[in-house]
Amino acid sequence: MHVSAPAEAPTAAVPTVEPQTADVALTVNGQLRRLHLDLRTSLLDALREHLHLTGTKKGCDHGQCGACTVLINGRRINSCLTLAVMHQDDDIVTIEGLGSPDALHPMQAAFVECDGFQCGYCTPGQICSAVGMLAEVKAGWPSHATAEVASARIALTDAEIRERMSGNICRCAAYPNIVAAIRDVAEGARK
Repeated sequence: MHVSAPAEAPTAAVPTVEPQTADVALTVNGQLRRLHLDLRTSLLDALREHLHLTGTKKGCDHGQCGACTVLINGRRINSCLTLAVMHQDDDIVTIEGLGSPDALHPMQAAFVECDGFQCGYCTPGQICSAVGMLAEVKAGWPSHATAEVASARIALTDAEIRERMSGNICRCAAYPNIVAAIRDVAEGARK
């Protein structure tokens, strides 16, 4: 008995589709930056790969770890979950834009003083998130941990800080020091 080889299925030509691109103007750390990007480029990749601002970290690339947190118009956002083209009229601030080695932002100084980091990978996102979180508290936005949501002033307890920072994961578990750093800034220990 002779078994013949199966007939090969005809191969269809796969159409080649060129990526759609556009000129994008982003204001990052107070500076207008012009890029030509694939429309699918995340803000995270635009910052890291095109503008070489590598302080913003790519952790999970799914919005679960917070390592890529930046400030957009003063509000914290996971830059891996948004497209760069969506932020042309926005003010984008990365960890590099908060302070410099000679003039640290108060939150950066507090993280150093309180040893709010170990490996440091999550630290840029933690700091940007903490800055944005304190602005939310100042604006009176309650969280799930806010005891009195109708109060004009939110008590910034450790539970409140932990809840508000829960979107930022520290794999080294430096959480007590992170909370202490945020508390220092919130209580005006650092100006």
